[in-house]
Amino acid sequence: MATLRDIRRHIRAVRNIEQMTRAMQAVSAAKMRRAQAQVTGARPYARAMDDVARDLAKVAKEYRPPFIAPAQEGPGLLILITSDRGLAGAFNVNVLRAAHARMRREFGPRYRVVVIGRKGLDFAHRSQLRVLHHRIGIPDRPGPELLGPSVEAAVHAYLEGEVAQVLLAYSTFRNLLSQVPTVRRLLPVPPAEADEGPRTAGDYYYEPDAREAIDRFLPDYLESQVYQAVLESQASEHSARMVAMRNASSSAGDVIRELSLTANKVRQANITRELSEIVGGAEALAAARR
Repeated sequence: MATLRDIRRHIRAVRNIEQMTRAMQAVSAAKMRRAQAQVTGARPYARAMDDVARDLAKVAKEYRPPFIAPAQEGPGLLILITSDRGLAGAFNVNVLRAAHARMRREFGPRYRVVVIGRKGLDFAHRSQLRVLHHRIGIPDRPGPELLGPSVEAAVHAYLEGEVAQVLLAYSTFRNLLSQVPTVRRLLPVPPAEADEGPRTAGDYYYEPDAREAIDRFLPDYLESQVYQAVLESQASEHSARMVAMRNASSSAGDVIRELSLTANKVRQANITRELSEIVGGAEALAAARR
């Protein structure tokens, strides 16, 4: 049985962990509020860009670049967005599991990846996937220009015919307790459903011509979708870490209470034993005197 000193040392260690997890919870809460404001503000633009791109994929007749051509059979490329750090519960695991399952189902086990985030890079190395480009160390307030090389690597592989499709995997932020792993096709741009009307109001007029307008629009569209996915992932990460640290703090508090109860029992047992020894010694001394 552990001694009272050992139990008290364990209590101090767990209390230190509780203080650390509470501090991490507070930091994640502050970051989550900023990230939530960013992702909410960026959603309308990303959604509008997606609507226009899907309409073009459906109705464009004057000019159809490879970005909006029908999907072909062939190798797949995954743009995988994860976090750089752990301690966020099942956040990274859920995204990796969903992305890997879909890529294996559609393209087999040896697909290519463009990775944003250290956890995704570690996963790619463990799974022996071919990494075309990786980016780690994304700041809490990223700019679209930071993602340019990642998008360019995916576009280059697609235009050169190395891959037939490009998919995007990330975690969609819904609320504090809900982050949804999302895997969707990015290239070729999936057209709007046949029975669905235009996703944007009005007709399309190209200036100066369809080729130049569409060629300038599509790179901006791709960058907007990856940028929005990064913002969604960051908000999801901070939310998941805040909840994980809150749960860890609660568990540490439970452990401290249990250890404190055990320490009190051990202390009371020690006191009882010492009193018994004193009484027994006094009785033995009295008997010897008689």
